[in-house]
Amino acid sequence: MKKMVITLMGVLCLVGGVYGLLDYRAQVRQFQTRRQHKLRVVTTNSILEDMVHNVGQEHIELYSIVKRGTDPHEYEPQPTDIAQATDADVIFHNGLNLETGGNGWFSKLMKIAHKQFEKDVFAASKGIEVQHLTTNKNEPDPHAWLSLANGIQYVENITTVLQAKDPAHADAYRKNANRYRAQLRQLHRQTQVKFAGIPTKQRVLVTSEGAFKYFGQAYQVTPTYIWEINTESQGTPEQMQAVLNKIATADVRNLFIESSVSPKSMGKVAQETGLPIYAKIFTDSLATSGQTGDTYYTMMRWNINQIYAGLVG
Repeated sequence: MKKMVITLMGVLCLVGGVYGLLDYRAQVRQFQTRRQHKLRVVTTNSILEDMVHNVGQEHIELYSIVKRGTDPHEYEPQPTDIAQATDADVIFHNGLNLETGGNGWFSKLMKIAHKQFEKDVFAASKGIEVQHLTTNKNEPDPHAWLSLANGIQYVENITTVLQAKDPAHADAYRKNANRYRAQLRQLHRQTQVKFAGIPTKQRVLVTSEGAFKYFGQAYQVTPTYIWEINTESQGTPEQMQAVLNKIATADVRNLFIESSVSPKSMGKVAQETGLPIYAKIFTDSLATSGQTGDTYYTMMRWNINQIYAGLVG
């Protein structure tokens, strides 16, 4: 009898172990299936990465090609970038010649990855009112995200694409986007009111790169800069004299330096004019994760607060 009990217990343990193993394997398959169903999304820079994250949340796998603190105007794709782009279900780029200008790194990458524009690859800036470079009237200024109104349009474009690519989560994408756009819209309206109270002659924003045309249009600020876009020569004698002439005709209280450029040229402007460099502001990249300005919303809020204080100065 004792032997029968021991044998029965052994059989039960064996059966339990088999069922436990089967249950474990089922869980692994379920997890793998969930991962397989997640939309694989690649963005060209950290600003787009954050926008897409706010809309996609847990329903997507997300990768940014250009890392934080790196200028997206000129970039050399790495092997990991090629692998991620090749495996992606959808790729978002800024458009407006940001990634396809200069050395054309993005177009080359898409060709290697066998991705097609408007099928696999989408411009987040679609539909905005384009500003153009003053040095080349046929070339668009790519920095459209520096207007929150345009940022809201970016989010709408991103949402439309994600819904089309992953209709099973379309409602979730829309709810996330509505909540996110409401935050951006509130900050945009507050900023319009805020800057309207500054005398016109003081509303002159002096930076190194001419990235703030869209910002200037949205908030009635006049952008003044040393060079127009980072792919140009920077800090030439002609550029320096032009910015000094503009400063002389306005009530400029402070200068600004961008987080992604060398402070050398703006330092010379400060020496020539006696004006202080008030703050470092963001243009082409978010801050490192965990630092002030590590999301699109907090980046814009930082810029707005610093520029306002510097103009009032």
